[in-house]
Amino acid sequence: MRRITIWLLSTVAALVLLFSYRTSTMGAGGGTSAIASGSDGPAGSGSSWTGTDDGSGSSSGGSTSSGGSGTSSGSGTATGSVAQTRWGPVQVRITVSNGKITDVTAVRVPDGNHRDQEINDYAVPILRQEALAAQNARIDTVSGATVTSDGYRESLQSAIDAAHLK
Repeated sequence: MRRITIWLLSTVAALVLLFSYRTSTMGAGGGTSAIASGSDGPAGSGSSWTGTDDGSGSSSGGSTSSGGSGTSSGSGTATGSVAQTRWGPVQVRITVSNGKITDVTAVRVPDGNHRDQEINDYAVPILRQEALAAQNARIDTVSGATVTSDGYRESLQSAIDAAHLK
């Protein structure tokens, strides 16, 4: 009887400890990301196009894109809006040449701790390669970097829209 009581108390204590353990994926306060809630980033985090845009006129550098339809056949860079995620901001910049994405650079990624840096050192090159191959923002999520992947896609789509690419 005594062994059963000790075993039962040990099991209960182990379960309490297990369920009270917080992993790094839970986030501070367990909040949801701006991507999941559909809210916009902070003011001034819009996308911008710098370069020539033969498809719909010229845009001045550093301005927020405000429309235009069609496909750009120009060259230049477009910086996507800042995607606020629960781990931190994500922002990308694309380089366009003759209407094609020739480079994608991660301007901002979450870097609040060593684990964020490890994840992004692994995930960002894969996301870049996927974006260059797809020439759009319909890219796969990198396993283990779901939040960064979502933010990367959101900012990438914003940059593509600013460059007036299809």
